[in-house]
Amino acid sequence: MPDYPAATQRSRVRVPLRFHDGYGVDAELVTFHGLTDGREHVAMVLGDPAGATPLVRLHSECLTGDAFGSSRCDCGPQLREAVERIAEHGGVLLYLRQEGRGIGLYNKLDAYALQDQGLDTYAANTALGLPEDARDYTAAAQMLTALGIGELDLLSNNPDKAEQLRTLGVDVRHRIPTGVFTTAHNVLYLRAKVLRTQHTLPLAELTAG
Repeated sequence: MPDYPAATQRSRVRVPLRFHDGYGVDAELVTFHGLTDGREHVAMVLGDPAGATPLVRLHSECLTGDAFGSSRCDCGPQLREAVERIAEHGGVLLYLRQEGRGIGLYNKLDAYALQDQGLDTYAANTALGLPEDARDYTAAAQMLTALGIGELDLLSNNPDKAEQLRTLGVDVRHRIPTGVFTTAHNVLYLRAKVLRTQHTLPLAELTAG
């Protein structure tokens, strides 16, 4: 049994989603009581798994990428891709309020300034006296349990997400990579993900040009 308290569903509401490229889908957004970190994480229920193993993505909030369209990361395109793939298969996207790999928006922007001076994304965090990756997925496991999901396929390039969920008692059957969304501004960021934290991205394709 997991050694963290159970969370419960707080509310469910239908929301029609529309993206900048015209794609649209109806989602059910779920909020929760009792999440261990006290943050306002949201589950986005999409499609109908119809007995299949649900497809799940843990998507960490990225204001600059998700809302502003920043090309310094791949977060916005990953979010857009994940919503469509999960809607087609049936499953859940957990939108986790963990900006900047858990260090917060202001610190993330400070880290950007250090990256402009030549540090990679992880070295910039540590130069600020912060963890390379401060994210903890206990709340995600609580959310999945509250939704009745004990087994899933995880849509992610990040092996740490799968490892943490398994440690927390969630059966991650398969980890399914996302697409590769390179720009002239994020290629070094993506290379750092591969070299520093073993993300499943094609390193040979990630060249600065």
